Amino acid sequence: MTNTKMHADEVETDESLVRRLLEAQFPDWSKLKIDRVSSFGTDNAIYKLGDDLAVRMPRIESAATQVDKEARWLPAMAPSLPLAVPVPIAKGAAAEGYPWAWSVVPWIAGQDANTARIGDLNQVAIDLARFIAALRLIDTSGGPAPSKQNFFRGVPLRALDRHTRDQLATLGHSIDGIVSEVWDAAVAAPAWDQAPEWIHGDLLPGNLIVSQQRLSAVIDFGCLGVGDPACDLVPAWYLFSGESRRTFRHATGADDATWSRARGWAVRAIGGLIYYADTNPAMVSQCRHVLAEVVDDFRAQT
Repeated sequence: MTNTKMHADEVETDESLVRRLLEAQFPDWSKLKIDRVSSFGTDNAIYKLGDDLAVRMPRIESAATQVDKEARWLPAMAPSLPLAVPVPIAKGAAAEGYPWAWSVVPWIAGQDANTARIGDLNQVAIDLARFIAALRLIDTSGGPAPSKQNFFRGVPLRALDRHTRDQLATLGHSIDGIVSEVWDAAVAAPAWDQAPEWIHGDLLPGNLIVSQQRLSAVIDFGCLGVGDPACDLVPAWYLFSGESRRTFRHATGADDATWSRARGWAVRAIGGLIYYADTNPAMVSQCRHVLAEVVDDFRAQT
């Protein structure tokens, strides 16, 4: 986990800035203890506020629209979801030199799945599959299409083909050549031909909260959108393996085409190897783990 600057255009924040923003805009909370949270997250800086709240501040301009999106959709979605989600409580305005809106959300107790002790990964696989299924059933009317606003999560993979192949070429022999074959198969798989569905877009272990060894919450809906749900199956390689991966696939009902496209989305971890090479070693390590899992899974099924 890291608090270091990860983006060239990142806006720096600290506890003093958070205190000043609260004093001016939400004085009732301004005397609470403020602690920066070390996390795998890259889009937002998180500060624990007292015992029950958190302040969430975009680090970069491309993440700034997430505040309004979460405020718009999470209150309506939360009652339909089987796990807790951080429904925003308040929206702060740009001030004190900080350029964007920011939010106050509930603090959800537990540890992320990167660091938590998990009792039964098969049960986590089932619980996460139920969450994904519930999300996909929510009415998509007015939902945001995948685009730059959610880093293109949920678009047809062909739209990312050239960019991905350029990244593969950049990495060259530093990664297993089978990764390119996985991408080829994913792009060649039948595209999603049904109505677009809600996707979380970023179901990485750092956004999955575990309490009492069970999956209890899903956080960070910044990549929320309406598109191809295959991208929400990437926990198959980020978190699960072997039996738990098979359990997850069965519980999600993913057919061969969807599973292949999902592996393609997992291959997109190559971007993390390049972008965070010098700034986020934990993310780089996670990306290398994912690619190894993808290669092993692909070999086992071909």
